[in-house]
Amino acid sequence: MDRLDRNRLPRHIGIIMDGNGRWARKRLLNRISGHEEGSNSVREVVRCCRKLGVPYLTLYAFSKENWQRPQREIMALWQLLKRFLKSELPELMEKEIRLCHLGDYDGIPGDVLRELRSVVARTAKFEKLVLNLAINYGARQEIVRASKLFAADVASGRRRPDDLSPELFSQYLFTEHLPDPDLVIRTSGECRVSNFLLWQLAYAELYITDVLWPDFKEPQFIDALIDYQKRERRFGKTGEQ
Repeated sequence: MDRLDRNRLPRHIGIIMDGNGRWARKRLLNRISGHEEGSNSVREVVRCCRKLGVPYLTLYAFSKENWQRPQREIMALWQLLKRFLKSELPELMEKEIRLCHLGDYDGIPGDVLRELRSVVARTAKFEKLVLNLAINYGARQEIVRASKLFAADVASGRRRPDDLSPELFSQYLFTEHLPDPDLVIRTSGECRVSNFLLWQLAYAELYITDVLWPDFKEPQFIDALIDYQKRERRFGKTGEQ
């Protein structure tokens, strides 16, 4: 922690939490055990962001593609999310952490959706840390949805086609209330973005680690931040500029 420059922390961090199943398999456990241990990593990283003063954190929790997994695992994931929301609400309230949902509501089981909406509503006024859970989320689907919303505004006369710009288009995305990510972390060594924030990560720094998500705790998170601080972000300019 002492190695960090507190003045050069990323404003928005996204994390593709990968490797729960492999973590469990290595220990001869079922995949659900890996997801359960992964929730401990979520808790630790959220606490670390709050302690450091990182204002935005987005966690890729359940993708559109995850619906292709075995039904038993899908249902266990939803119930794990429900339990996690219930158990973490007191700490979210105490530490003034705002929970937001990125993604579609359709398909989320009713009891889980009610719990999610309740936690979102009860933490809506907090600003110390905005914690975004990308649940039932896919970036391509998000871009198609945004395009349809803009087209509807054009059809109704609220917008003209020539109004469209990258800045305006961003207002139709789930992330309209967020700055673009500065840093995206992917655990488990896979070198792909897996349909996560495709529009928003245009200039994000990518950090890939072989560490499986359940083993990714505060020390590993700090290592990612230190690596980020070693980089020069040019945004298309030269280093001299």
